Amino acid sequence: MLTSLSIKNYALIEDINIGLQPGFTIITGETGAGKSIMLGALGLLLGDRADFSSIRDTEKKCVIEGTFGISNYKLENFFKKEDLDYEKQSIIRREILPSGKSRAFINDTPVKITALQKLGTYLIDIHSQHETLSLGNAEYQFNVIDTIAKNEAVILEYKKELKEYKVLLNRFEELKEQQSQAAKEYDYNIFLLNELEEANLKEGMLEELEELYEELNNVEELTENLSSAVNMLQQEEIGSLDSLKSVRASLSRIAQFSANYENFHERVQSVIIELDDLEAEMTDALDRIEANPEELEVVNQKLQVIYNLQKKHNAENIEELLSIMRELQEKVSVTENAESALNEVQAAIKDQEIQLKKTATKLHENREKIIPAFIEQTEQILKDLGMPNARLNIELEIGKEFLANGLDKLEWYLAANKGGSFKEIKKAASGGELSRIMLAVKSILAAQSNLPTIIFDEIDTGVSGEIAKKMGEILKKMGSNMQVIAITHLPQIAGKGATHFKIFKEDNETATQTKIVELEENDRIEELALMLGGNTKSDSARAHAKALLN
Repeated sequence: MLTSLSIKNYALIEDINIGLQPGFTIITGETGAGKSIMLGALGLLLGDRADFSSIRDTEKKCVIEGTFGISNYKLENFFKKEDLDYEKQSIIRREILPSGKSRAFINDTPVKITALQKLGTYLIDIHSQHETLSLGNAEYQFNVIDTIAKNEAVILEYKKELKEYKVLLNRFEELKEQQSQAAKEYDYNIFLLNELEEANLKEGMLEELEELYEELNNVEELTENLSSAVNMLQQEEIGSLDSLKSVRASLSRIAQFSANYENFHERVQSVIIELDDLEAEMTDALDRIEANPEELEVVNQKLQVIYNLQKKHNAENIEELLSIMRELQEKVSVTENAESALNEVQAAIKDQEIQLKKTATKLHENREKIIPAFIEQTEQILKDLGMPNARLNIELEIGKEFLANGLDKLEWYLAANKGGSFKEIKKAASGGELSRIMLAVKSILAAQSNLPTIIFDEIDTGVSGEIAKKMGEILKKMGSNMQVIAITHLPQIAGKGATHFKIFKEDNETATQTKIVELEENDRIEELALMLGGNTKSDSARAHAKALLN
């Protein structure tokens, strides 16, 4: 529950700090006194978007801080998951700096706004005047039924399965589009692929063919020059080898005289060995050279095929052609295997549909099970609130289309008067009737949930007199199980509160400020008398106020 609230430099508030108690708390004040400002400040604590224009003094930072007693609400796992220090008295703080930047803290640890929003769902439900209108909204109606049916875990599972289902549907459409596109290009891709495959391309192939072509195309020049080189090595008397052998003989006779001469002899010997090997290899190469016009033509044709493919595909080398060939193989494969891929995804879609339907059916059954009791409870509370003939009908119909929260279509209908026909609740109920229905719904939800605090902003719109008194009794009863804070203009409700705060404006020399004070018994009597009598406080109004308090 909310145990204290501090607001500094926010809108018309300079600095207020109030302590709050369990049970039923009342907040009253004239229209425009600043009750909505307090709700705005609380909204910031729960993760609402910060507005720099809300800062009172733009030279100072705005600070809103709330202390929450959370020991009874099993929130340890949330704090652990968010990597936060768990404290039985946890402090949430929101700051808006003069720069316009907003900061948020939980137990002095900086957090993102999403963390405040998540934690806020466990701490406070703020019922605004606008929310009453949402009774006719299907999403709100589903939320109410699912909260009572305890469907939270099932809905999370359904949403996860629905997301996977939509991914599969998108994949199926993508495959169909790819298949359609590939089919249009299939014949041309097959033609290009066959051309590349028939070329039997291999890495390094072009260089090898070009080298072979040069050899076959220059047989005469190769033969002439290799023969000349071999002869120069082999000729007697003037051949290089014979000359070197003579040099070796001369050096062998002086090698013994010093290491230097011996080194000369060894080096010449190495040269002779190398030249012997070279001469043998050149002779072998010469023996293998022969004119082969047929092979030359074959090599030339292969080269022309590769050159043409390079030009056609704008490729610089064999490696690029091989890469293009692999891409074409993949495109052709998509077309040839498209039916199989589509069938595979269709099978997965069917399996997912079965699982989705199973989960959606569970949601439907859980909802269907609690609706009769919910209708009975709501009608009983409405009877207490001066709608004795009101009848509620909730139509829950399971369809075939997977929607955001299942297969169900849901609609609430109301017959407000005896003998009246059922109409959609948003069309059948007046403003005051909507307020009473919303209070009935909230009181049922409060009994189901473990929520620490609920705040009502003028839930009493459109009601008065005895009905307002009944509303106050229901709010007071809710306060026995949770902290209930009600902003009200009705003395019949204000008299039921265990604690009473008054918000008012006060002018000083420079500005108008919103302030809040807790009223003691005598002050409460005066406030209720003022609410009963308008701008005057008569003795009869005071007597009536005392009666309301007692």
